[in-house]
Amino acid sequence: MAGTVLLAYYFECTDTFQVHIQGFFCQDGDLMKPYPGTEEESFITPLVLYCVLAATPTAIIFIGEISMYFIKSTRESLIAQEKTILTGECCYLNPLLRRIIRFIGVFAFGLFATDIFVNAGQVVTGHLTPYFLTVCKPNYTSTDCQAHHQFINNGNICTGDLEVIEKARRSFPSKHAALSIYSALYATMYITSTIKTKSSRLAKPVLCLGTLCTAFLTGLNRVSEYRNHCSDVIAGFILGTAVALFLGMCVVHNFKGTQGSPSKPKPEDPRGVPLMAFPRIESPLETLSAQNHSASMTEVT
Repeated sequence: MAGTVLLAYYFECTDTFQVHIQGFFCQDGDLMKPYPGTEEESFITPLVLYCVLAATPTAIIFIGEISMYFIKSTRESLIAQEKTILTGECCYLNPLLRRIIRFIGVFAFGLFATDIFVNAGQVVTGHLTPYFLTVCKPNYTSTDCQAHHQFINNGNICTGDLEVIEKARRSFPSKHAALSIYSALYATMYITSTIKTKSSRLAKPVLCLGTLCTAFLTGLNRVSEYRNHCSDVIAGFILGTAVALFLGMCVVHNFKGTQGSPSKPKPEDPRGVPLMAFPRIESPLETLSAQNHSASMTEVT
């Protein structure tokens, strides 16, 4: 976990990993969209996105686990599933605390892992945003740009702000799409696998579909503001979905307990039991012989 957080920090806050310089055509219409401004000027700012991504699944897991623990019928099944940890004679970790720490910890690990995968894809590909030529401001009077079909590999042809240009080279996959679908799908898997409701049949579907719809709209917002291509958003959705499914199914095992149902004891093999351990059953012939012997002894007496 510490290594994942540290690697995510290097990707986000340092220049350790240099972005690949990808070439372009000076007259490429797909890269001439208007500049939408900084990320803080977006309809969904990074601060709002990260707060919602972290708080929504955490709150759902926390409220769900506490509610199930205080319901008698559910609490008994949870205690039967979980193992009890005793550290010496001073520490006791009950099933409620164990499940909350496990589910939220795995969610946080997946969030950082998704961020690492997204940053790695953006650094390696250097895919250009739809507004790249607007902020690049290439010198159209140069020899390279005068030819309409000339592919430009020289990054020094740009005359715009270098910091904005570097951010415009990080488009594939979409970070907003990947993180939002990961968070929504993880929360949805928890709701469908753990929370059992009998009073309302539409409570779980409405909550799950609402969460997934919010993630889907987040990706569409990136396309509508010309911050990502459609392919970037689709790739982000696929990446976030893959991480959520892997953690939900292979790590937390559909949010079940660490112990399965108790296995039935195997019957002992009769071949390994000594003969003296089996009960002795008298045959009818032995009973008749014993009665005749008793009668003959009585006559002699």
